[in-house]
Amino acid sequence: MKDIALWDEGDWIAAIAAVTLFAVLVIGGMIAARRSQEVVGHPRGLFVLFYTEMWERFSYYGMRALLILYLTKHWLFEDGKASLIYGAYTSLVYITPVLGGWLADRYLGQRKAVLFGGLLLALGHGFMAFEGDGSGFDSDPTISIFWLALSFIIVGSGFLKANISVIVGQLYGITDERRDSAYTIFYMGINTGAALGTILVGYLGETIGWGYGFGLAGIGMVLGLIIFAFGKPALMGQGEPPAPLAKVREYSLYGVGVAAVAGIWFLIQYQNVVGTLLGIAGIILLGYVLFEAFKMEKHPRERIFAIIFLVALQPLFWGLFEQAGGSLNLFTDRYVDRGGVPASLFQSINAIFIVLLGPIFASLWIFLSKRNIEPSTPAKFGLGIVQVGLGFLVFTWGANALGGALVPVFLVFLIYFLHTSGELCLSPVGLSAMNRLAPKHMASLIMGAWFFMTAWGNFVAGKIGEATGGGEGGEMTKEGTLAIYTSIGWLAVGIGVVVMLLAPLVKRWMHLDTLNDDNVGDDLLGADEAGEPQGPGIHPATRPLN
Repeated sequence: MKDIALWDEGDWIAAIAAVTLFAVLVIGGMIAARRSQEVVGHPRGLFVLFYTEMWERFSYYGMRALLILYLTKHWLFEDGKASLIYGAYTSLVYITPVLGGWLADRYLGQRKAVLFGGLLLALGHGFMAFEGDGSGFDSDPTISIFWLALSFIIVGSGFLKANISVIVGQLYGITDERRDSAYTIFYMGINTGAALGTILVGYLGETIGWGYGFGLAGIGMVLGLIIFAFGKPALMGQGEPPAPLAKVREYSLYGVGVAAVAGIWFLIQYQNVVGTLLGIAGIILLGYVLFEAFKMEKHPRERIFAIIFLVALQPLFWGLFEQAGGSLNLFTDRYVDRGGVPASLFQSINAIFIVLLGPIFASLWIFLSKRNIEPSTPAKFGLGIVQVGLGFLVFTWGANALGGALVPVFLVFLIYFLHTSGELCLSPVGLSAMNRLAPKHMASLIMGAWFFMTAWGNFVAGKIGEATGGGEGGEMTKEGTLAIYTSIGWLAVGIGVVVMLLAPLVKRWMHLDTLNDDNVGDDLLGADEAGEPQGPGIHPATRPLN
């Protein structure tokens, strides 16, 4: 053990994270032991989902913080190729929820889909611990196990991500004003796990050994599975199969998941094929959603149009935001004055800001709503896109103005602050909007479509990262990366302003105030009593508030 006097900044950060993790475990146990059905004004099931997702994000973001460094330092991929692999991997993580969501909607139910996904994730993170001899991807056969590990994680995320978010919404009535607050609390769970996982997994991986970091990520996923399995009573029957499911059919559906692992194992090795398939799948998905929309009445049909507008903004936002784990991670490792702190630990800044700022934003939306001055959902999206663009512009302006061989570390904190405030205007708000606007029979599919467009964003992020690395076989330069960051920053600011100008039109498509009385709180009940016609397959309880 190191003498305390010899500990550097990275050691202290990891130690504080470990103590925090222990405190989180104690608090989680206390909540699980409570007999009351509510905790701080929310259903106890929200916190079962909170802790399950926290551990899943602990494992995922811990591995993500190491991935591009692992690709370039251990497997010896060039920067451009490593960024492309990173982008293909993260995009596939977000496209598979379409499959997992569809199977849950039609057959498995969300709870069983989450359990199955968690099992695949635990296996995937376990396989990541097999790191080989470090001789490079072209001479070490262990690379096949690495591709397999990524495949298990990708498919496991597909069964877990969309479905656990849907269960959150099922715990609340459609007229419950706590819904946005609940999703923000849930989002804080995601980022608590992301922060702790990034610090502890990243620290172990970079200072002791890659396998130790990835192994800890696997342990985190197993803990999440245990919490979810034992927390079933707190879910109050939500997330169960839509109809009784025979065991033979249930196991055959799990077989579909295993077959998907084999298909992903091939795709992840041929990254450019992923982009082509994303395009084809996107056209099919859009066509299906529109086909269903045109069978509905005017109001639910236009709500689908609003959904399409919102999800279409995902590739831009996440394409820029996800530079964090790719090109910005490499840039921090090579061109930032880090003071001895491992580069992967800086991935925790965003998650820590989310935890700190999440309650402020949750309270802010409620405060503004009570005074009828809350920005609409599309306006919040525009604000989020503007802020992610400003993050890049401030970063590049500071780096160029201050000069020097190394960029001052405070600029890294500043870009993450602006990106985090932008994320809080878009991501939890978007999750809530998808759940509210979607008709009941398409709930998980729409949530899957949300993650699908996030997948596009992650693939775009990989292509941008490839460009910062000078192409597939190139290496990153400081000047070239800053020039690209400046261009994408101005692009984002311009598009964000256009979105805010279009926000009033999109808000009308959402049909928030169906009684035209400036009070959306009584709309569903009032519309039902007035006999307002419903679209085909639209249950009254699926009509949104705002």
